[in-house]
Amino acid sequence: MTRIPENDRDIMEKAIYLPMVLIVLNRDLAVVENSPFKLKKPYLNLIEETMKEIQRELAEVKQYMQKNKMKVVEIKRDDAFTMYMFIYKGYEENHNYFNPRIRNKVQELLETYFSKRHLSR
Repeated sequence: MTRIPENDRDIMEKAIYLPMVLIVLNRDLAVVENSPFKLKKPYLNLIEETMKEIQRELAEVKQYMQKNKMKVVEIKRDDAFTMYMFIYKGYEENHNYFNPRIRNKVQELLETYFSKRHLSR
């Protein structure tokens, strides 16, 4: 049983997922820059603007976590699972995440951010 309220746990999970989304976007940015696309600018703009939005959100997450004495530390990783220690107001809890679940969540977040960009136009 966890002592961490659902809202705070969601924020702690964002501290896991958002940096991974940024890693994927950085790699994609490099691929697009080196690709033979005839019109690269729209793709580069989409990726760069999405990265800026995620960086803003990640900064808010980090600020909230610091203010509320929360921390996430990766403690173990293997082929199937990654274990994180959630430190919440002095309490420590270990949470195991199935790696394909992490990948799927990162993909879901990417799709959400891209569709937000598309809808805001």
